[in-house]
Amino acid sequence: MSLERLEQAEGQWKAQRILRHALQSGRISHAYLFNGPSGTGRMATAQAFAKALFCTSNGWDACGQCLACRKFEHGNQTALLTIAPDGQSIKIDQIRELQRNLSYRGTETERTVYLVERAETMTLQAANSLLKFLEEPLSPIVAILITDNGQAILPTIRSRTQWVPFLPIPPESMLEKLVLEGASPLLARAAVHLSSGLDGARQILQQNEFAEIRNLVIQLGKESLSRFTAAMITAQQQLFKTDLSAGMDMLLSLLTLWFKDFTQFQAGRQDKIVFIDQLDWISSHAYDRSFAGWVSCMEHILEAGKRIRANVSPQLAFEQLLVHLQEG
Repeated sequence: MSLERLEQAEGQWKAQRILRHALQSGRISHAYLFNGPSGTGRMATAQAFAKALFCTSNGWDACGQCLACRKFEHGNQTALLTIAPDGQSIKIDQIRELQRNLSYRGTETERTVYLVERAETMTLQAANSLLKFLEEPLSPIVAILITDNGQAILPTIRSRTQWVPFLPIPPESMLEKLVLEGASPLLARAAVHLSSGLDGARQILQQNEFAEIRNLVIQLGKESLSRFTAAMITAQQQLFKTDLSAGMDMLLSLLTLWFKDFTQFQAGRQDKIVFIDQLDWISSHAYDRSFAGWVSCMEHILEAGKRIRANVSPQLAFEQLLVHLQEG
């Protein structure tokens, strides 16, 4: 998602207020920390803020008309630099290269902005190297650090940045917006529970296999209550003999929501059920297991995800998960 203007950052009134005040007052911090869950529009807002910083109209938002705005929109703004993890982390050589670039630009009068994506992945050496640079800021340079885990950033870096919080958007608000945009209500209802923001939910809905994975989860969820495994084996083959296995994280997340729906029904919160088209089936089987039994199913799914991330064969981890789910 890209934003033309800061005011388009949906549901992020706190971030908007902080950034709008900075632009209106002209008191621009040398460093900002954009902190919040993935999918809440942090990067898009960072881009919109950077565009407003370059804009020559002297307003609190980008005008979209001046030469600086047009350069930005066409990807020709050379004073905007971006650092992203090289593999699993941001390394010290990346920060040193940034510093060399910025030191050269420091002799210029025009503003320079640099974005650090997934700032929490900086190695300790990289973070300490960036810290030295933040301690002696060059006035026309603005840093925007983007993270979903602000507490993982060095406290000494946090203390030298302006904290800009990004808030999870309530699923109900996202669902209403997505349906108005033409999304399938059933798919959107699931997507908003897998994301913290509209940007993330839209990305999920754009995945071609999402509807198919949802259908597979319903099949697996129903069969997990049965001791007859033929249908389970068929579903498993459908997963691992197709491209659906690439969506394992999504499948596990949706499967968690499936079992959570049974706890919602037992708690009398039918309005919170995600698989609403399966309400009749869920109501018929909600008490096949105790509340704790459904929670145990969700714990087994969580454990399977951990095993896969620890490089256990996804197929083996999934086979073991199915056994645990059937045992209850």
